[in-house]
Amino acid sequence: MTRGVKPQVILPSSAVEIGRPPAWLGKEAKREWKRVAPILNDRKVLTEGDIGTVQSYCVAFGVMVEAQKQINKDGILLGGKKHPALGTLNAAQTTMRLAANELGLTPISRSRAALRDDHQNDDDDNPLNVS
Repeated sequence: MTRGVKPQVILPSSAVEIGRPPAWLGKEAKREWKRVAPILNDRKVLTEGDIGTVQSYCVAFGVMVEAQKQINKDGILLGGKKHPALGTLNAAQTTMRLAANELGLTPISRSRAALRDDHQNDDDDNPLNVS
């Protein structure tokens, strides 16, 4: 592989569908699991190894919701200082963003996948990769 050239997308041969959310997920995390599972299943690209990323995304979603509820209840300042839940909220949002990107749940990650697919189709038209 040449330096600076991204590898071609390899579609998993053992794609799995994610089923029901794990029992140990919190209420909000389960709700998010049920929302994203059909989206991810329709794409048919997840493998067993991706289930942990889905779990991380959903757990972070649940933590984000709970932290935001607490901030809404108490206010941004608590005892004259920033609410401790703000750090939790920010960390959960970062985890969500990273996992969502890995799972193709953001507009930019989906557009990158579409670009790779377009380039892969271009190569199909030119089997010798001759320009």
